Amino acid sequence: MTRYDAKLARIKAGAYRRGDFIIADAKDGDMGPSIPSCGPKLERDGTHARLRTRAEFLDQIRAVIADDVVDIMLTSASNLEILKETGAFDGSRVKPAIRANDATDIWIGRGATYSGRPSRPYRTASISARHRHTDLGLYSITFNNDLDADHASLTAFLDFAREAEENGFDYFLEVFNPNVDTGIAPELVPHYVNDCICRALAGLTRAHRPQFLKIAYNGPKALEELASHDPGLVVGVLGGGAGTARDAFELIHQAEKYGARVALFGRKINLAEDPLAMVRHMRAVADGDLSPAEAVRAYHGDLEAQGQKPYRALDDDMAITEQVLKA
Repeated sequence: MTRYDAKLARIKAGAYRRGDFIIADAKDGDMGPSIPSCGPKLERDGTHARLRTRAEFLDQIRAVIADDVVDIMLTSASNLEILKETGAFDGSRVKPAIRANDATDIWIGRGATYSGRPSRPYRTASISARHRHTDLGLYSITFNNDLDADHASLTAFLDFAREAEENGFDYFLEVFNPNVDTGIAPELVPHYVNDCICRALAGLTRAHRPQFLKIAYNGPKALEELASHDPGLVVGVLGGGAGTARDAFELIHQAEKYGARVALFGRKINLAEDPLAMVRHMRAVADGDLSPAEAVRAYHGDLEAQGQKPYRALDDDMAITEQVLKA
């Protein structure tokens, strides 16, 4: 049993404690932005001349796994295959997971315009026992208040849920905010998303339902509504853009406070000056050992001790820049 399995079991049993908050590192960006998702090859002086190669990106993933702070490591199927073959998870308590689908709203390579149209379902990865290296994956869906697009997305999701059950494959469900204009008033969009989630899952018995959700943090009211509506539904938040260090720690803090039990961060970890230090301080905030502001100061202290120039001065990195967190 991995640390994730033990934590999730306690959460579902109603025995959650602060230390059970689940943190996942979402290193699956090669199925979306692709090469830029590997992040810059950062020098000590804060400059970079190129992006990381795939080999360097895999080395960073190995370092995060070895550091043994995150509970889930999410990657593409192809990268997980290499990590497994080279022993990255041998003896590890970190749970491996794959991105099990790659709908068109994450096709955001340089110059691409696919994401400007309503999301369409698409799936590259196989979840058959012969073609995978884990029994856990992420499936994403986006609701756009578009009958044809949403019907196609839900049909594909139902097919996946049935196939997952047949193959003994668990999944967590990522639900993005709409990727196009829905015609819905902005203040109602978070509640529209909540309704879509609960409606989509209402017809599924336990064998076909996700282990937990991964959704955008749309503020305290929307998160509390969803988390309290069904105690059997474990809610997690996604990280969004890189933002400031304070944005990252504040999101962990607010998400846990208002009912989330999981956080899955990609860019907030991968684009940090020191991903390992960032994850350690996220863990401290989730556990209640540091406030978000204290975590920013401690993180900058670590950077200074290593001789790593930060992207921002301490005062600038202390700022909350994401509007939903200011509310």
